[in-house]
Amino acid sequence: MTTFPAPLLEGYREFRDGRLAKESERYQRLAEQGQKPESLIIACCDSRAAPEIIFNAVPGEIFVIRNVANLVPPYKPDGEYHSTSAALEFAVQSLKVEHIVVLGHGRCGGIKAALDPSDEPLSPGDFIGRWMELLAPAVEAVTSNQWMTSAERQTALERISIRHSIANLRSFPCISILEERDRLTLHGAWFDISGGELWIMDSGTGDFFRLPAEPV
Repeated sequence: MTTFPAPLLEGYREFRDGRLAKESERYQRLAEQGQKPESLIIACCDSRAAPEIIFNAVPGEIFVIRNVANLVPPYKPDGEYHSTSAALEFAVQSLKVEHIVVLGHGRCGGIKAALDPSDEPLSPGDFIGRWMELLAPAVEAVTSNQWMTSAERQTALERISIRHSIANLRSFPCISILEERDRLTLHGAWFDISGGELWIMDSGTGDFFRLPAEPV
């Protein structure tokens, strides 16, 4: 029999003796009544940018979809397997979330690979390479700017990808209809891993503004 990863076992024991013990009533209520999260967060699967930790969420508070580079594909009901689209549909139509947040982050490996395939080779036939083709037009626009440094291109594409995903969200009829009826709101945010800062996207201009340390 294979050995289960020891750090995970230790982490579970700490969870069981700590948070689970303190929030046993919440877990019991969630088990009996089901989940009713208000917000859906679409985030990167990067281990350094977990939404539940960033937003200090309690169990049942947020519904999370994670994939490489927090991308949302366009609406395409072609009979193929669409993990992100399926989870998105479930959150909107079954859970009836009121907010969708696309959460990007600094130093994203998927974005880095899209900008420099020679550094992280991505074959056109593999899964990651195909997935990152969603950003192909934006990659071309960013890389064609010779005055930007590699770090500036990285941050620029990380934030452009958030706006791109929000545009693709609106290609889903179930989302665009609810947004028009003011029953669903779309948001963008970017998390700086190094400094722990959260930048919020202005829905009107698309610009990102750092969230102040103290409430305004």
